[in-house]
Amino acid sequence: MANPSEDLINLCRAAVEAERTATSEPYTKERWAAWLKAAEAFQRAVVEEAGREPKQSRLELEQAAKKAVLHPEESSGG
Repeated sequence: MANPSEDLINLCRAAVEAERTATSEPYTKERWAAWLKAAEAFQRAVVEEAGREPKQSRLELEQAAKKAVLHPEESSGG
């Protein structure tokens, strides 16, 4: 199982919160730009962090970070 860093989890959390903000009200370019910027920062960090360890799956790392943010009760073991 992938073990995302706290920094990666925080970037994921920021992207999720930006998405919620962007989609909670009618579309504006500015609101969605913040979401896209946060999502891009998260994806860059996933690629960078996955590249630090040989055989680290980028997909597994991304999923582990998202699980930690979206389902913290599951990722903490109970």
